[in-house]
Amino acid sequence: MDTLGDRVLVVAFDGWNDAGEAASAAAAHIRTQGSYDSVFTVDPELYFDYQYTRPQIRMEADGARSLVWPDTTLWRPKRRKSTPGLWLLTGVEPARAWQGFVSELVDAALSEDITGIVALGSMMSDVPHTRPISVFAGTDNEKLRVALELERPTYEGPVGILSVLTTAAEAAGIPTAALWASVPHYVAGHTPSPKATLALLDRLADLTGADVFRGELPAEALAWEASIDAAAADDEEMTEYIHQLEQTRDTWDSPEASGDAIAQEFERYLRRGGDGPTKPGRDDPRR
Repeated sequence: MDTLGDRVLVVAFDGWNDAGEAASAAAAHIRTQGSYDSVFTVDPELYFDYQYTRPQIRMEADGARSLVWPDTTLWRPKRRKSTPGLWLLTGVEPARAWQGFVSELVDAALSEDITGIVALGSMMSDVPHTRPISVFAGTDNEKLRVALELERPTYEGPVGILSVLTTAAEAAGIPTAALWASVPHYVAGHTPSPKATLALLDRLADLTGADVFRGELPAEALAWEASIDAAAADDEEMTEYIHQLEQTRDTWDSPEASGDAIAQEFERYLRRGGDGPTKPGRDDPRR
C-alpha cells in the first residue's frame, strides 16, 4: 500500500495559511515534544520583505537583547523513538522569489531522504466552536488518495506558499498531502485556537501513524471553548448566530442528509441573515 513512508516532513507557515495560529502551533507543539537539529535555513535577504515581516528584538535569559530575523528552517529529529519520524519545516511565507524559495526547500527535503510531506493549514470559516473542528484532508496524488482515503481538491484560484511547495515536491517525486482545519471566523479575539491545533495533530497522527503526544492541548482546547461560551453568553446576537451555525453543521453531519436537504438548510440559513463572512487563507483546501 502506498503511504507517506517513514520520513515525513510536516510543513507549517505563519501568515494567511495559519488562521488562529493553528498550523504553526501544531508544528511548534511537535518540536517541543522532542529534540531537533536545524539542517537547513533559507537566506532571509532573498525572500522576505522586512517592511511586512519585520525582524524582532528578544530578551535572552542573561538579560541581553538579540535581533531575530524572519526565516524558514528544516528541522531533523535527533532521535526517532518510533516510525515514522517527523521532520519539520517551519517559517514565514516569503514575499518574493517563490519558485527559488521552494526549489531550495525541495532540494533540502531530498537531501534528507524525505519520503512524504504533510502540509498543515487553517482557515477562517462559517463553523461553530461548539462542534468538533473539521479538518479537510486532501491530495493531488492519486495513489495516496486511494491508500489513505483522502479527498480530491477541486479549488481553482489564488494560492499561497503551501500549494506552491507541495506542487514542486510532487514534481520532484515526493508524495504530498494537506490538512486544513476550519477555525470559527468569529473567534479572532480568542487566538491562538488550541482546539484547531489539536484537531490537526489528531488527523496528522491518523494519516502518518506517528506517535504524536498531545500534552496539555486537550485541556487548553476545553478552556478555549469555555472562554468563547462565556463571551457569547453576554451577546444575544452572537448566541443566535452560533445556534444557526450549529444547526447547519448538524444538518451536514447527519447520516440522512441528502444534497437537497443540505441545499435547503443552507438557503434557510441565508434567509435568516446568518451570512457571517467566510475568510479563507490563500490556500483554500478545496484546491
